[in-house]
Amino acid sequence: MSNIRTAAEPTVFEYAALRVVPRVERGEVMNVGVVVYCRALDYLGCRTHLDERRLLALDSSLDLEGVGTALKAVDAICCGGERAGQAAAEAPGARFRWLTAPRSTIVQPGPVHAGLTADPAAELERLLDLLVL
Repeated sequence: MSNIRTAAEPTVFEYAALRVVPRVERGEVMNVGVVVYCRALDYLGCRTHLDERRLLALDSSLDLEGVGTALKAVDAICCGGERAGQAAAEAPGARFRWLTAPRSTIVQPGPVHAGLTADPAAELERLLDLLVL
């Protein structure tokens, strides 16, 4: 995560749920994480939670290790630094746009939504609880 800062007044933030799509042909998805970006506070954060039992109920042959690896890659890109590879050189906003770009992989971003917050880190926890847990 980027520096954790808060604002005196609420400011715009954006977020997207991260979801696993075990079998595209069935159209089932399960939220497994959230990515939050706040330009005004230079904040980019993500949190994930993988409920393996629920995912296996959707597809008993699901590659849980592959899903875990994909979620670790999201976390690395979100945090930046050496683990992010080439994305490390990008600003938080560019990394958020990359993480939320539509893709046809097992871990996909949902639509981007916006809101107001004075504390994006607290918003991330709230959204994880609301959308994933």
